[in-house]
Amino acid sequence: MPSILAKDDYQQLSRGFHQDPARSLSLNAEAYTRAEWFRLDQQAILTRSWQWVCHVEKLKEPGSYFTTEIAGTPIALTRDNAGQLRAFYNVCKHRAHELLSGEGKTNRIMCPYHAWVYRLDGQLARAPHTENLAGFSTEDICLDQVQVEEFCGFVFVNLDPDAALLSSQSGDLETEIRFWAPDVDQLTFGHRLTYEIRSNWKNIVDNFLECYHCPTAHKDFCDLVDMDTYKVTTHGIYSSHMAEAGNSPNSAYDVSNATVRTHAVWWLWPTTCLMRYPGRSSMIVLNVIPVGPDRTLETYDFYLETPEPDQMELDAIRYLDEVLQVEDIALVESVQKGMNTPAFQQGRIVHDPDGSGKSEHAVHHFHGLVLDAYKACVTP
Repeated sequence: MPSILAKDDYQQLSRGFHQDPARSLSLNAEAYTRAEWFRLDQQAILTRSWQWVCHVEKLKEPGSYFTTEIAGTPIALTRDNAGQLRAFYNVCKHRAHELLSGEGKTNRIMCPYHAWVYRLDGQLARAPHTENLAGFSTEDICLDQVQVEEFCGFVFVNLDPDAALLSSQSGDLETEIRFWAPDVDQLTFGHRLTYEIRSNWKNIVDNFLECYHCPTAHKDFCDLVDMDTYKVTTHGIYSSHMAEAGNSPNSAYDVSNATVRTHAVWWLWPTTCLMRYPGRSSMIVLNVIPVGPDRTLETYDFYLETPEPDQMELDAIRYLDEVLQVEDIALVESVQKGMNTPAFQQGRIVHDPDGSGKSEHAVHHFHGLVLDAYKACVTP
C-alpha cells in the first residue's frame, strides 16, 4: 500500500485511543467530518477489505451475472460455463465503458459502446474491425480480475489482490454463523429496504455496535429482546451480538410463534452486518455504503425461507423500517451535526468488562481496526 498519510496527522487522529477500552477515548471527530479522511477510508479500508455483494442464489447458474460498485469502482461478477465464480472490473479494455449492468443471465459479455465481446471468464473473444491493426490479438486481452469468495452463503469481493481469503481472516465467524443459521445457503431473497443518511459511515457503524443507547432510544427493541441476556464479543475482524427473544408481549412485533428465538447479529469489518431476528429462519444483511464524508447509503436485504414474507416477517420489516431505522437515522444525523461543531472532538468509551450490550467495547474494537488501517498508510 502506498504511503499516503503524514505521521503527524496519524498521531493527531489516534491521540487518546488506548488499547484498554476502559481507558480509551473514541476516534477524533475529524475522522468523521473531513473530506481527506473520507478519501483515506476509500483507499485504506474499502478497497482493501472484503465487501459483501449478494447471496449465492444470484450467481448459482452458469451464465449468471451480477454487478455492483465498491468505493465507486464498478465490478461485475459471473459464473462461467465451467461453474467457476469470477469477478472483474466492469470496464471494457477498449475505451473503458461499463460492460454489464444490473443482474441476469448471458452467454457472453458485450460492450454496449463498440461491441467488443468477452467470454464469461473475461477473455476477449471478438473485437470488430481490428483485423488490420498491427500487433493486435484478442488472445492478449482479458478483463482485470478481482478477488471473489463464497462465504457463509454470500458472495464477497476484495479489490486488494494481495488480501488473504475472508475465510482465513475471519477466524471462527463461519462456524458461528452456520451454528445459528445452518440453512443460510438455502434462504432466498424476500425484500429490500434502502436509506440515504446524512452521516459518515463510521458514525453509523459506531451506532450499530452498541446497545448502550437502546433503553433510551429503542424502547420497543428492549421489549423484543431480553436485554439481560445481551452479550457482545469481539474477535479479530468481527464482533458477535447475541440475545434471547423477550418472553412478554412487545410493541415491536409478535414473536410468540417464533421458531427462531435467538437474536444473533454479526458485524464483519468494515461495512457488513448479518442479522438473524426472532421469527422464522432468516438472515438480514445490512450493507453500509460510504458515499461521502457526511453521506451514506444503507440497504437491508431480507433472506427468508420463502420469497414472500409471512405475517411475522412483514411485521418485522415494518418495525425495522418505520420505527427502528427512523430512530437510528435521527440519532446518527444528530451526532454528525455535533461532530461538525467545535464543541466535540472525542468522547470516552463506556466499557463493561462483562461484555453486556450496554457496553461500547465493540465500538472501541472497530476504532482500533480503523486506526490499524490508517497506520499502514503512514509515511516512514
